[in-house]
Amino acid sequence: MLKNKKWTMEFFLEERKKVLATWHTGNDPLLDLDTAVKYLKSLPRHKNFGLKLIDAKNNKRTLIQPRAGVPVIEKHIELLQYLEKSGADFVPTTIDSYTRLNRYEEAEKGIEESRASGRAMLNGFPAVNYGVEKCMEVQEAVNVPIQARHGTPDARLLAEITFAAGWTSYEGGGISYNVPYAKNASLEQTIFDWQYCDRLVGFYEEQGITLNREPFGPLTGTICPPCISNTVGIIEALLAAEQGVKNITVGYGMGGNIVQDVAAIRALQEQTEEYLRLGGYYDVEVTTVFHQWMGGFPASESEALGLISLSSVVGALSGATKIITKTTHESIGIPTKEANGEGIKATKFVVNLLKDQKFPESKELTTEINQIKREVKCLMDAVMHLGNNDLAVGTVKAFEQGVIDVPFAPSRYNKGDILPARDNEGRIRILEFGNLGLSEEIKNFHRKKIKERADYEGREVSFQLTVDDIYAVSQGSLVGRPQRKE
Repeated sequence: MLKNKKWTMEFFLEERKKVLATWHTGNDPLLDLDTAVKYLKSLPRHKNFGLKLIDAKNNKRTLIQPRAGVPVIEKHIELLQYLEKSGADFVPTTIDSYTRLNRYEEAEKGIEESRASGRAMLNGFPAVNYGVEKCMEVQEAVNVPIQARHGTPDARLLAEITFAAGWTSYEGGGISYNVPYAKNASLEQTIFDWQYCDRLVGFYEEQGITLNREPFGPLTGTICPPCISNTVGIIEALLAAEQGVKNITVGYGMGGNIVQDVAAIRALQEQTEEYLRLGGYYDVEVTTVFHQWMGGFPASESEALGLISLSSVVGALSGATKIITKTTHESIGIPTKEANGEGIKATKFVVNLLKDQKFPESKELTTEINQIKREVKCLMDAVMHLGNNDLAVGTVKAFEQGVIDVPFAPSRYNKGDILPARDNEGRIRILEFGNLGLSEEIKNFHRKKIKERADYEGREVSFQLTVDDIYAVSQGSLVGRPQRKE
């Protein structure tokens, strides 16, 4: 039965036998834990993801990381080296969709077809198929830390292979890599599977090795209210800390209103640390990641670059430890390495210009921070109540009942009853609450803010507000205003 309790080493090792038996690369002698510990300890400090993040946080600097991954290893190494030369402080490896679904035979065919055709026949790098030694080659080909980014509900074997290969950061969680990505994966199962991943990190931490874990902050990336994404990030941080994770990066996807975005990152950092202390996890380092705009992009490359630059300004002024970049090819498809490099350069240029500037304190900012914190506390209290103070149990029940609800998610374990919409300043509010675990006072605040916008636009409060807001940014506006008749 699922519980939020640290796994014993005996239980973990029994589960590990099953995980390593799921594909032939799990038999690799390099997956021997003593061997992996020795290799990870041999890595220089500047290639440790978590330590580099801590240095950036202490120095109040914002670092840059792109997304990237192709199926043929030689091309993938070439891509990562190009991104490093473009100024990336960290490089990713985005994993292909077959691997995310643990369909390794199809991933193997995809590698063969990609080599034969000279075209990428997978949408990422199949790390499990390549195994530890080949993943080591990727890690050793660059001089910056590397992170696995994927979207995998059951990411256990992938975690084993990439950590043993010296990839010192791993993205995802039992909620954030399930609800936005999968339809039929139960939360009870995915939280259990991610407890495995986090217990693996906890084991390495016990050997004196810092490994970074990063819950996926944007969720569905479509006008998600900050209280929902922040709550999920805090829950996943707490679940990870219970298994021994000590270096956590919580994330947030750009919403578009500068005050709200800065407030959301500030609230996320502060509340994650607060809840970790309340849980008795006093030795966990918390950093933040700001994701550049995750919604629809304009087709024009010039306009897309403008959006990337705006995202960079907000990410820098929010004080986020890291920014995940986008490219001018977002509306077209998978970007070229050149387009990816341009996104890095543009972001880095803006961040460097702003490195000695801070977003000014104001009553407006403080009010928004406090509003987000109140909403998150309401949701967290409801989760803990449902679980009788067991966070894992409470989380499963909260999703079952719609007490936590992610907008536009495909999972059938997510109610999908809430609708977001922007207020008159473009801040993301909640239009339809479903059974979301918020107080009537908070609900009335959201209703009031959305009605102010509807009145300004001379129309009724309705689902059309949500529809218009989804398409607005790609059409050059933050708020989806109706066309005014001349």
